[in-house]
Amino acid sequence: MNSSDRPRGAALAREWVRTGRADLPLPAHGDTRARWTELTAMCAQDVSAGRLVEAHADADAILAEVEGTRVGPGEFWGVWAAEPPMPVLIARRAGDGWVLDGVKAWCSGATVCTHALVTALDDDEPRLFAVDLRHPGVSARPDGWAHPGMAQTGTTAVEFRDVPARTVGDRRSYLDRPGFWHGGIGVAACWLGAGVAVARPLVARASRPDADEHALAHLGAVDAALGGAVWALDAAAREVDGAGAGAASPADADAGLVAARHRAVRVRAIVEAAVDDTVRRVGRALGAGPLAMDPRHAQAVLDASVYIRQFHAERDLAGLGRTARTHGGWARG
Repeated sequence: MNSSDRPRGAALAREWVRTGRADLPLPAHGDTRARWTELTAMCAQDVSAGRLVEAHADADAILAEVEGTRVGPGEFWGVWAAEPPMPVLIARRAGDGWVLDGVKAWCSGATVCTHALVTALDDDEPRLFAVDLRHPGVSARPDGWAHPGMAQTGTTAVEFRDVPARTVGDRRSYLDRPGFWHGGIGVAACWLGAGVAVARPLVARASRPDADEHALAHLGAVDAALGGAVWALDAAAREVDGAGAGAASPADADAGLVAARHRAVRVRAIVEAAVDDTVRRVGRALGAGPLAMDPRHAQAVLDASVYIRQFHAERDLAGLGRTARTHGGWARG
């Protein structure tokens, strides 16, 4: 696919990677809030581009944490770790290395990324691999996305045919670490940026001298929602940076992993609810006009509505409830 065929969001993300804007501080190294703030800002500018940069930055953090490496100059990474029942990507040994065969679903940036961290089944268990996507055995399928929301990420299924890959850590290195959950909060920071983008026309309407009480009331509610999400990210960043790099014992490590998961799902729930409420209130305050006549706003609403569905609704809330009994803080009082 040539550059003129690439989705605009993917092209902008690639430009941000090229110019160094995507070089973000690693999480849990003392500047986590700056990392998340920049992800929010990028998504407020272009949701699809920011989402792709988030994956590139997440790959960088995973490589740093699991094997002590970083993404290379000129490389643009994705993280393709969804595991639906079908299709299936299989990893098999080939001599001293590994190759991947099959199809991977939900591959964002499939037409623009140069490399990806990809989960594939090794004896029916997902394992993380690093792959150079420039190999001729890698091909993106052209029919992977029906909804106009987040379409600019170029998300589709990718086919692998005898593609060399290298393992990143062992079978549990990707999931069984606090950094997995720190990355989940980074996604929530992106959702927040999508909510900010949706809210901008309401801010403009409420700033006019003739703004009515209804617009102001909706803006007040949006301020409470998005402002609360900002506070949640602030607090989470302080906790992540304060937790330190390691644990003194396996028991401490297990407790730290549960705490990290609880923190991440809580923040994601707060931000998802804030963005969902923002989309609803902006629509009620402004009516159909901006959706029908402002292409940028209409796209922001579509993007935000699709993107926050990465939060798994009541399933994630149920998991949060289970850990709240021991890690909720307020629940132990």
